[in-house]
Amino acid sequence: MSKSNTQKAIEWFDYRLPIFSFMKHSAVEYPTPKNLSYMWNFGSLAGIALVLQILTGIFLAMHYKPDVNLAFDSIQHIMRDVNSGWLIRNMHMVGASFFFIVVYIHMARGMYYGSYKGPREVLWWMGVIIFFLMMATAFMGYVLPWGQMSFWGATVITNLLSVIPFVGEHVVIWLWGGYSVGDATLNRFFSLHYLLPFVIFAVVFLHLWALHTHKSNNPVGIDLKKDTDFIPFHPYYTIKDIFGLGVYLIPFTFMVCYAPEYLGHPDNYIPADPMVTPAHIVPEWYFLPFYAILRAVPDKLFGVIAMVAAIAILFVLPWLDSSKVRSARFRPLFRPLLILFFANMFVLGWVGAKPPEGIYITIGRLATFYHFAFFLILPLVGMFEKPKPVPKSL
Repeated sequence: MSKSNTQKAIEWFDYRLPIFSFMKHSAVEYPTPKNLSYMWNFGSLAGIALVLQILTGIFLAMHYKPDVNLAFDSIQHIMRDVNSGWLIRNMHMVGASFFFIVVYIHMARGMYYGSYKGPREVLWWMGVIIFFLMMATAFMGYVLPWGQMSFWGATVITNLLSVIPFVGEHVVIWLWGGYSVGDATLNRFFSLHYLLPFVIFAVVFLHLWALHTHKSNNPVGIDLKKDTDFIPFHPYYTIKDIFGLGVYLIPFTFMVCYAPEYLGHPDNYIPADPMVTPAHIVPEWYFLPFYAILRAVPDKLFGVIAMVAAIAILFVLPWLDSSKVRSARFRPLFRPLLILFFANMFVLGWVGAKPPEGIYITIGRLATFYHFAFFLILPLVGMFEKPKPVPKSL
């Protein structure tokens, strides 16, 4: 059977720049464990959420004005005057929350099934770096509407850098572009907020590269060797990803159209005023657990160290967990401790949204203690735990 002109053109191009061969190998023929559950959908959902954030961000940047006198009004202009501007902005705003939701679930799945264990340590590192970059990008994006929470959130969080020994004050002044949060700060944050998603995209490429090098982990957590344990990614998992995307779009579309402000703060619809401090400065919901850790430590320097360490400790998780068994379903001691760790994150998020007073301080300190205690006792768990029998194959 003779080849069509289109096939010949594709083969001619692919011989000189093998894009089509690469895509076929990575997204069609890629061998995938045949027992993956829907919990493995969240990686692809995170990628889709990232692309959506980049696309909507580009269109918003066409109308946004990074000027302290114009930024707030430019957001209102986008919402009221730009064709479909309300839709693009709501998708970007709600999309940020949904991006964090799928990433949090993706990381929790990785911890539950031991996807951080060898030989996937670098894959895990790339994921933690992506998470750090996401938080930096989201923080700078939250400043751009230039409402009350934007201004005071930027003031409080950037001031934390002043605790860096010797150079802290200079770093804050450089970041502000002056001696207070103002027009230069807004311009810097806008530039970085536009740039960082593309940096995230590059790290995601490295993340996928590391994934394809040693293949995906699986719910059983065993190394697969037989060819019969694998199936091609397409069509078996592309159809599952499409189904997962459909389920994802139901709450996403509802939030975009009917409740775009539900996860935000009403004070951010008041123009920024340096002379009026909000009664309670609260960051976006996805920062709240780490904000609670920051406030749980009475000393400013150690509070900042604890907040950063709460995420950075994930880098050494593959070595803290000394057990040879990956999946938590076979680990009777590790599993309840991990579930309690996940519940503790919700407690930290709840405390972070409350005023730093009374019983909330005590609960925040107890939750912070367990957050770090979980990681520090993992070596002992690996030593004394007696795992259930792990199957030899699927």
